[in-house]
Amino acid sequence: MEWVNAVVQGTLLGGLYALFAAGLSLIFGVMRLVNIAHGDMIVLGAYLGLSVTAILGIHPLMALIIVVPCMAVIGYVLQRSILNQTLGGDLLPPLLVTFGLSVILQNALLEIYTADPQKMNAGSLETASVSVGGLSLGVLPLLTFAIAVAVIAALQWTFYRTALGRAFRATSDNQEIAQLMGLNRRHIFGLAMALALGVTAIAGIMLGIRTSFDPSIGGGRLIFGFEAVIIGGLGNLWGTLAGGVILGVAQTVGAKIDPGWQLLAGHLVFLAILAVRPNGLFPRISG
Repeated sequence: MEWVNAVVQGTLLGGLYALFAAGLSLIFGVMRLVNIAHGDMIVLGAYLGLSVTAILGIHPLMALIIVVPCMAVIGYVLQRSILNQTLGGDLLPPLLVTFGLSVILQNALLEIYTADPQKMNAGSLETASVSVGGLSLGVLPLLTFAIAVAVIAALQWTFYRTALGRAFRATSDNQEIAQLMGLNRRHIFGLAMALALGVTAIAGIMLGIRTSFDPSIGGGRLIFGFEAVIIGGLGNLWGTLAGGVILGVAQTVGAKIDPGWQLLAGHLVFLAILAVRPNGLFPRISG
């Protein structure tokens, strides 16, 4: 039963990793942009949630109503003003610019919030649990996993059932032809980044409720997000959820074997999958 519990807890942890990765997967799927600052943007979302809850005295989940639109606006402005200028045939400029953004974000958060670890107070939600088949499952991990599934389902629906999704796919497939058909690729990319950072805000607040955070942890969240995206297959949203679950289960099973193996086990599974399936387990099929 202990091993079953480790697998179940890892699956629920995978929901948080899928939230980390969903924005990365969306951005790469639409504009082939690898955002090095993504982890720091998750932390930014957590700090914005912390500020909103402190100023308004509301529950962290209620803060999503304010933080998600704020992060979406930041994403649109950032894409239109800076990142669009770096896109092209060369992958190096966007990598360098987003690396610079990462450094700026870390230092700005350090200056504003200091290096002291912070955590959002979600009250009884943090300790509540339910018993399922002899297992005690935390309500917060269950809620996080449910939110991850709902977010990815919504993104999938947006991509394949809406005019905006058709614009995303057309621009991703061929920017020049999409431009000739009347689509403003700069605007479309701005909307994609806005959507991605809206999801990132959800990831940041769920992270801030689950554990403490400080300005320096963005790099670790970025690695978890990258690994989930690559395990699942670049640009595949449901694959991203699967990648997050695989990574989470690997970590909890590794920790069960030896507490020091938690992170190592996840990295080893990632490397093993990458060696066997370089495109991930569920690479996106165009069309």
